[in-house]
Amino acid sequence: MSSVLERVRPGSVAQADAGPGDATELWNRMARCAALVERGIRKRLSERCATTLPRFDLLAELERSPSGLRMGELSQRLMVTGGNVTGIVARLLADGLVDRVTDDRDRRATVVRLTALGREACRDMVAEHERAVVELLGGVGASDRSRLVDLLASFEDALRVNEKPAGDRVQRVASDDLRSARDCWC
Repeated sequence: MSSVLERVRPGSVAQADAGPGDATELWNRMARCAALVERGIRKRLSERCATTLPRFDLLAELERSPSGLRMGELSQRLMVTGGNVTGIVARLLADGLVDRVTDDRDRRATVVRLTALGREACRDMVAEHERAVVELLGGVGASDRSRLVDLLASFEDALRVNEKPAGDRVQRVASDDLRSARDCWC
């Protein structure tokens, strides 16, 4: 059985990018680095704060929004399903770190917000998160970190330029990409 790379057609984009510095290698290295940092943060939050990264992320979002957030807003900001948010909020409610109140703007909706205990716990977790990041990235020199921040800012800008509203993507697929769809080998 041949590998995916062996099936790349001569002259294709995948073949043209093959080699050091190609887009796939860049993405793979960024993903591996992000995974390593995230794993380290998860471990430290678990060991030092007896919490999970999802709980920390939800508490941090609420800390940035003192008046609280609706469940849907939390779901959007955390980029997870409503079911995930519901489960995390239920456990945080049981621990006394958050409470639910009726939304002043819409009496049918509820808002989740930090309790005093939640604010204190969040402050401790944020400090531990910052220490973890410093520890994890401590082996990278200051000038390399600075250069990397600049490079990633440029990279992010380039990615944002390529973002299109959903309607534009549908229109593009409906017209331009149909020709190439019949040539797709995957």
